[in-house]
Amino acid sequence: MAKTFEQLGLSEQLLHLLESSGIKEPSEIQEKAIPLVLQGLDVIGGSATGSGKTLAFGAGLIDRTEKGKGLQVLILTPTRELAEQIGKVLKKYSGFKNINIAMVYGGVAIEPQIREIPRADIVVATPGRILDHIERGTVDFAKLKTLVLDEADRMLDMGFIDDVEKIIYQCPPERQTLLFSATISVDIDEIAKKHMINPVKVSAEDYVDPEKLKQFYYDVDPRQKFSLLVHLLRKESSGLVMVFCNTRRNTEFIANNLNNLRMNALAIHGGLAQNKRDKIMKSFHEKNVYVLVCTDVAARGLDIKGVSHVYNYDIPKTSKEYIHRVGRTARAGAEGMAVSIVSNRDYENFRNVMLDEEIKIEPMDLPEVQPVRVRKEFDSRRSGHDGRGGRSFRGDGGRRSSGSSGNRRDSRGRSFGGRDSHKSSRDSRGRGNNSLKAFHKF
Repeated sequence: MAKTFEQLGLSEQLLHLLESSGIKEPSEIQEKAIPLVLQGLDVIGGSATGSGKTLAFGAGLIDRTEKGKGLQVLILTPTRELAEQIGKVLKKYSGFKNINIAMVYGGVAIEPQIREIPRADIVVATPGRILDHIERGTVDFAKLKTLVLDEADRMLDMGFIDDVEKIIYQCPPERQTLLFSATISVDIDEIAKKHMINPVKVSAEDYVDPEKLKQFYYDVDPRQKFSLLVHLLRKESSGLVMVFCNTRRNTEFIANNLNNLRMNALAIHGGLAQNKRDKIMKSFHEKNVYVLVCTDVAARGLDIKGVSHVYNYDIPKTSKEYIHRVGRTARAGAEGMAVSIVSNRDYENFRNVMLDEEIKIEPMDLPEVQPVRVRKEFDSRRSGHDGRGGRSFRGDGGRRSSGSSGNRRDSRGRSFGGRDSHKSSRDSRGRGNNSLKAFHKF
């Protein structure tokens, strides 16, 4: 029988805040981790984004932190969005103690952070920016009691391991260390051996319900990719949609062309200024726009509820990246669908994804797809969408294609759809575009 928050040992004031926010029962990772955090033990937590891990480490830390006693908690996290998200959660549930929480990351002026850090009881930071403060001598770890490494696997993937180790060596050796990661790899174990004392390992079941996640792929001529995406989006009418691309350029290209068809979309990637990214995520959270076109910066960490469909417009290089992407849907008991749009340039990546025997992606026959004209160049001042206006997935007159298997051709006689054209399409080397037939057998 699952425990209640009260049984986990949290303070009355925090229990009241959780209840008033509608959080009545702890998630699996919260139930396992909170008592250990309160005891001051080192913890390794294996838990996917969205499983409640911020409160899994944050609830106990809020209760253990005292106002005005110096910097007592440092939380390292890989991205600015995650730092803001964690900081907001901690501020929301620590109001009864009035402790100071500083969010420290790059892409913004450093001077306000220099003024804020000396007053902070808890700092949530990205590795690069907190290392900058260490080098400037604007942060003092003398009173630090707890170090948290959040999304540790992601920090390793992003090449932050050297920065993280430099930061760890600046922290007092007598401290509590909490490490949370979606996957516990050999590298994560090495960090634990070097920097943790008798850590207790806890884990939660994957928050994505595999029974409710449907995974499909379409094998398509590269010239049909965008047209197929538009066709599929026009058929989709419930929930939020995320479209993943591998490059910043592709996110802008897709979002701009969707908006050109009156299909409200926003692009988000690491090249945008922080205030722009904040505005985009706010618009998506508030459902002012329903299609978010993104690079992998949005695949991890961001708490986005109500995503019904994930589209891989570009196929990720590894099964790990694929799992992180599709994990945005089929969450908390809801149904979800992950659709990969595969053309010959994606074959190598798709084979790498399908080598993971746990991943089952079924092939789908191509529907008849109406060709869509695309614009390659847009005025940079007009790129992106302001998020205003209603949802419109049917664009240019709202016509939908019939789904028959016949071919359609444009004015130059090129085939744009149908199973027959799909089977006969060939790449630039003259090879048949049918080498995905056996992929679903892996």
